[in-house]
Amino acid sequence: MANQTIPLTYKGHPLRRKDSLIYFGSMAEKYIIMLQILDQKKEQDLDMATRISVQLQLTDPDLKSRDRVVKKTEKDSLYAAMDVASVWLDRALSGK
Repeated sequence: MANQTIPLTYKGHPLRRKDSLIYFGSMAEKYIIMLQILDQKKEQDLDMATRISVQLQLTDPDLKSRDRVVKKTEKDSLYAAMDVASVWLDRALSGK
């Protein structure tokens, strides 16, 4: 059997990480969430995110980057940021 990688998902949407950016959702959809880790602190041997920017963005490549942003907020933990991101993305994709 070939070595297959299973993509990481959260609540049915794919997650991708590049350094301090986390993309939640698929570029094939109309909307995507971008989470940016703005601040972190050391807890024992782990870096814990303490400030995260959450942005609901359109995936239209013809728009300027600032025009893509539909909603934005900041949260103080990755759990809170993912919770808001999940609700925003589900609502945006369902058209509510």
